[in-house]
Amino acid sequence: MTTILSTLFGISLFAAATGGPVDLAAWTPAAGDRVIVDTLENVGYLVRENGDYTSFPVLTGQRRVVHYIGRTYNAATPNKHWTSKSIDIKGRSMTFGETGTFIRLYDENGEGTPYGIHSHLAFQTMLDSGDRYRSMGCVLVSEDVLKLIVQTFNLNGGSLEIVTTYGIDVPEPIADIDTKPGWLGF
Repeated sequence: MTTILSTLFGISLFAAATGGPVDLAAWTPAAGDRVIVDTLENVGYLVRENGDYTSFPVLTGQRRVVHYIGRTYNAATPNKHWTSKSIDIKGRSMTFGETGTFIRLYDENGEGTPYGIHSHLAFQTMLDSGDRYRSMGCVLVSEDVLKLIVQTFNLNGGSLEIVTTYGIDVPEPIADIDTKPGWLGF
């Protein structure tokens, strides 16, 4: 996993692993931060090159074929490397949450897709239900997490690297960086 994420993000495998987990309430976005979404465990991570990261619950796509907004498709969230280049404001709605903020995901060809990161007015209710595969393919987060991701997007000059992956090996805090490489190859 280290090599895959290092390759995807273009991160040096030789950088020192000095960071570790940070409580979400204490996380302050910084330029260079990236987003990783584990679609197996439905956990999102904001990560930075020094190895610091914070985690938060997410909801991802239903694992079935759906008929939605005039399309028929498998609603499972695709696992891939994305770039976000725009934020749309859809307005307050059940689907897009309190602020209506929609962080659009762009594919490897730079084309905008129907996928994005946004909130949902019933996010907490869906999260509490225990079924974390509830969206139509997008990554759903709380409004508070969405604000952090928007701040990160802005600090990165209106662009944000995002990886959705089925499973990720998150280590325990690293006690000895000379013998244990960081989980993101830093």
